[in-house]
Amino acid sequence: MQVAFGVLGPVAAWDGVGDAVALKGPRHRAVLARLIVARRRVVPVARLVDDLWTDPPQDATGTVRTFVAALRRALEPERPPRTPARLLVTEGPGYALRADPGTVDAWRFERTVADAATLPPQQALDRLEEAFGWWRGPAYAEFTDEAWARAERSRLGELRLHAVERRAEARLALGRAADAVPDLDAHVAEHPWREDAWRLLALALYRTGRQGDALAVLRRARALLVEQLGVDPGPGLRHLEADILGQARHLDPASSGAGDAADRVWARAATAYDRTVASGARARLDSTVSLLRNLAVTGGGGLAAAREHRMAAIEAAEELGDAELTARVIGAYDVPAIWTRVDDPPQAAQVVAAAERTLAALRPDAHPAARARLLATIALESRGTRSARGPQAAKQAEEIARRLDDPALLAFALNGLFMQTFHRTGLAVERDAIGAELVTLSTRHGLAIYEVLGHLIRLQSRSALADFPGADGHAAAADLLAERHELPLVGVFTQWYAALRLAATGPAPAAEAAYRKAAERLDGAGMPGLEHGLLPLALLCLRHGRPAPAGAHEPIGAGRGLDESTDWGPYEPWARPFVLLSQDRRDEAAKALRLLPDPPRDLLLEALWCLAGRAAIAVGDRETMERARAELTPAAAELAGAGSGLLTLGPVARHLDDLTSALRRSR
Repeated sequence: MQVAFGVLGPVAAWDGVGDAVALKGPRHRAVLARLIVARRRVVPVARLVDDLWTDPPQDATGTVRTFVAALRRALEPERPPRTPARLLVTEGPGYALRADPGTVDAWRFERTVADAATLPPQQALDRLEEAFGWWRGPAYAEFTDEAWARAERSRLGELRLHAVERRAEARLALGRAADAVPDLDAHVAEHPWREDAWRLLALALYRTGRQGDALAVLRRARALLVEQLGVDPGPGLRHLEADILGQARHLDPASSGAGDAADRVWARAATAYDRTVASGARARLDSTVSLLRNLAVTGGGGLAAAREHRMAAIEAAEELGDAELTARVIGAYDVPAIWTRVDDPPQAAQVVAAAERTLAALRPDAHPAARARLLATIALESRGTRSARGPQAAKQAEEIARRLDDPALLAFALNGLFMQTFHRTGLAVERDAIGAELVTLSTRHGLAIYEVLGHLIRLQSRSALADFPGADGHAAAADLLAERHELPLVGVFTQWYAALRLAATGPAPAAEAAYRKAAERLDGAGMPGLEHGLLPLALLCLRHGRPAPAGAHEPIGAGRGLDESTDWGPYEPWARPFVLLSQDRRDEAAKALRLLPDPPRDLLLEALWCLAGRAAIAVGDRETMERARAELTPAAAELAGAGSGLLTLGPVARHLDDLTSALRRSR
């Protein structure tokens, strides 16, 4: 019997024929809910005890085991006595619910919302309508006051709001603007800080012939944002207002029918290609990589699918034994990259190995451009590592591209060079020059995607140099190009930049709200190398990036979100000392600091060194303080972490002053 679980409302379970499973009392349901929150991971018995009771009974551990036994009988009534449980299992110090992903309504909802981003409008609308039917009330409805459920309830609530907006987008794409207006009107009334909701409502009103109402909505949104949060509307709202005032043609609902025409052209061309180009022809591999390249820039499921099939294309090319074909297949995937942590490290290593093999196999008379593309690929895919090969390959690719006077090749090589400018801190000026050349080169030769990359690189570097007016200009330029060329991933970075700007210049509560909103854009964006652990890291940096008020004596580790359950992703080693300090476990924090590795050579290099330095000050670790000061000194003129375009710990100079003062006191 396959059991289904529901947490989008009161916690419930149903058997294989849809009948409700009796879950006994509220604490039984609490145990089940807590295990679902853990998403198949083990929850120690001690944690269950702490979560279930403020003041645990004397035999709390035994009571939890009784609850688990009762749940097992309810969930697997036909399991023979003394045979291991299949669903609610014992593992190590606790229990885990090994539910299949499709059996938990919240997990299905999450997957459906992500999938909808890659589907045609009608399919997306149908899937979302079905998914909304799974909600029976607020998520984890009977556990609204439980700390262990709070983050998951918030995440699911935010995901539902995101889905409401994606449903409206699908209706607009289908020419059903009038159907979208009532839901959006109620949506903005309940959630007035969601700029995308205001944008969609204004667009829906405009497309129903209500231009005045559309402009009134945009002005109401502006007033709320300015008066309540002290921020101006983002580029999406500003551009829409200008377009409505100018009655831009692309806002015309008739233009939505262009998607149907494009679908017909695509279908006919694909059929003709399949009929004309012989099965097994090498041209199919070349075409496949071009398709994957275009798919990758769509984000979400497209980016994930492109990654999945890229290595298969390389392996197929290598099997044919044609080094030049393999070089084309590897080198044609020149997808611009702005983030310095790869999404799939094992695959990146495989691509680098294949590129090296192909370089060695190329004939001496092979075209230099093939070598340059392989070298640029090596530089890109080895980013964030400490290998000397990456910088060497980047420089060689750049030299060949300049010698050949090939603009597209040079843009690719400059991207590889950018990825290898993290061998030390304080290199924002060098990266700004690369971004400036990319913008100039791309504008001159019509390389739109690399023009976007250049603006994003300059957004990052100008942020690091505290030039926010300059960064604003590059953010606006990137957004405009992204809208024109349908590049949805760009908005992820510009929205995070807006949160960073608030963190650096605005009130902390508004910055925190902006970060949480920006994190929604990461859900389903297809960039695990970026999203994993980023929100808690940004909030940690927000807290420790501002000088403490005069006379304040709050412990350095104090603050919300600093507990063992936070998923810090790859940033856990740098967050752990703060978690331990927040629990007054100073000796353990000092030990964790001694085990701290050097930060990866990437866009967060300065930020992670600053965190290490602050923790070292708190525990009196002189060696780490000296190391952090030495590493950070070249970046004294920069804002720590702002070179990422995502977060900041404030001026590096302030951290250096604090380190110097602490070292002086510790003599």
